[in-house]
Amino acid sequence: QVQLVESGGGLVQAGGSLRLSCAASGRTDSSDVIGWFRQAPGKERKFVAGIMWSGTRIYYVESVKGRFTISRDNARNTVYLQMNSLKPEDTAVYYCNLYPTPSLPWGQGTQVTVSS
Repeated sequence: QVQLVESGGGLVQAGGSLRLSCAASGRTDSSDVIGWFRQAPGKERKFVAGIMWSGTRIYYVESVKGRFTISRDNARNTVYLQMNSLKPEDTAVYYCNLYPTPSLPWGQGTQVTVSS
């Protein structure tokens, strides 16, 4: 089964940037969408952005449009999330998984903390 490892989180000030990486141990179907999800303290995990391995479909939730950019490197089986103009409300643990049905084992996530 494909394993996912997230990295790239950290502590930044509001307005700053971070680039997250999701490394998969293998490839799933080319029509699968790899999504980024986030979970803030005390809240449920929510979808943020997703990209099909083929690159033909990209999805963002409204709150990150224009600030976050998702991309993928098929040769490295890696999906990236470039996050610019970060806000305190972006603070959360970020995870990746299949979207819309996250059927792979969840990784440990990567913590993103945005200070005001």
